[in-house]
Amino acid sequence: MDSDQFDSISPLDFRYVDQQTVACLSENAFTRYKLLVEIALVRTLCRYGLCSQETVKEIEDACRQITTDQVYQEEKRIGHDIRALVNCIQAKVSDQAKPFVHMTATSYDIIDCARAVQINALIHDVVIPSLFDLEKVLIEITLREADTVQIGRTHGQHAVPITFGFALAEYVSRLGASIETIQELAKNIKGKFSGAAGAYNASSLFFHEPENFEEEVLAELGLKPAEHSTQIAPPEAMARTLCETTIIAGILSNLARDMRNLQRTEIGEVGEKFETDQVGSSTMPQKRNPINFENIESMGKIVNSRMSAVFMDQISEHQRDLTNSASGRTHIEIFAYTILMIKRMTTTMKKLVIDQSNIVRNLAMQKDLVLAEPLYIILAALGHPNAHQAVKILTVKAQRERRSLQEIINEDKELEKYINKMTAHQRNIISNPVLYTGIASRKAKVIAKRWKQKLGL
Repeated sequence: MDSDQFDSISPLDFRYVDQQTVACLSENAFTRYKLLVEIALVRTLCRYGLCSQETVKEIEDACRQITTDQVYQEEKRIGHDIRALVNCIQAKVSDQAKPFVHMTATSYDIIDCARAVQINALIHDVVIPSLFDLEKVLIEITLREADTVQIGRTHGQHAVPITFGFALAEYVSRLGASIETIQELAKNIKGKFSGAAGAYNASSLFFHEPENFEEEVLAELGLKPAEHSTQIAPPEAMARTLCETTIIAGILSNLARDMRNLQRTEIGEVGEKFETDQVGSSTMPQKRNPINFENIESMGKIVNSRMSAVFMDQISEHQRDLTNSASGRTHIEIFAYTILMIKRMTTTMKKLVIDQSNIVRNLAMQKDLVLAEPLYIILAALGHPNAHQAVKILTVKAQRERRSLQEIINEDKELEKYINKMTAHQRNIISNPVLYTGIASRKAKVIAKRWKQKLGL
């Protein structure tokens, strides 16, 4: 019977398929990486004079023919995944070449090295380019909207004015820092070729300096050896990389939450672009739901939950146990979902619609009550004995009488002497709250340009 994608259980296999990610993270891909390790091993054995170049070629040719299905069929027969791989290779080579397949290796010499090569390739070929694409989009919007005055919000309440570009510069900065961090962390994922308990028992039968042999095998794969390993490589480097990936997912979830809230009907400052045939609700035709931002935040929950298994799998009894035999296979889903989040965020932000009229409307919603902060600070600096309380009384009066704070200030004779002492800049701010944006515009531009230069975008 032909396989049906909808017979899959994980939505990664049918709903959230990303071909770039599949090319690196699928089981077929992992088989290829394990075979690369077997090839690296026999090439190094040849350099040390243990086998001929003809044997290397035989094993290389055999490895290129192995399929994941063949390995799994063999595993069903014998009940061991790596021995199944070895058997499949040996079945395709001569009797003279058979002894050199997997020689001196234990299963996790192959698995941990394959995983390290796999994740390095994923980060280099998929994660970093995808993050660069998103960072570039965020930088472009930040620069374009650096001067677009918007009300700031803290605790869900109107605060003081900022700019929309300044709001996005936060994410340019946070994401940029994570890009640099994950690039460095990936370099620290090490391999191991130290045998069944990590003490080089098998390789020391043939090599006076088995650590040198390990280095050469790993060099074939672009890896360096861990300082100390047991049957498995130390898990911390991979855990830190996954942790930073989860942090990236958190940054994206935060951005998605902000953009989703700005799409609320009563706010309406931004919107996801809807296609002509797109439907927002099955029963309310007028709905235009922020589905992409909601989906991004939803995927972030999956990523967070997967990290708990990573931390628990940091523990392995003595030189090795199999308590991560199932859970460890799910770690790569952290990468898979985060890549989806990155790509969906990039696509959605490219099409983000900004409603200038609603931004202006919301800025004016509280009239000029945002003047309360600069007025209080200036009054205090000019010697007013109880500036905060005085301004609070004025704001309450303005709200109660539904009048502008500027009107109330102009009527207050007690403040007149302080207003006369203000600088022209300070008086200008007090009379025009839209100007009270601090250095939001400049800061947004500086951050955007800095990260554009640092990342070469």
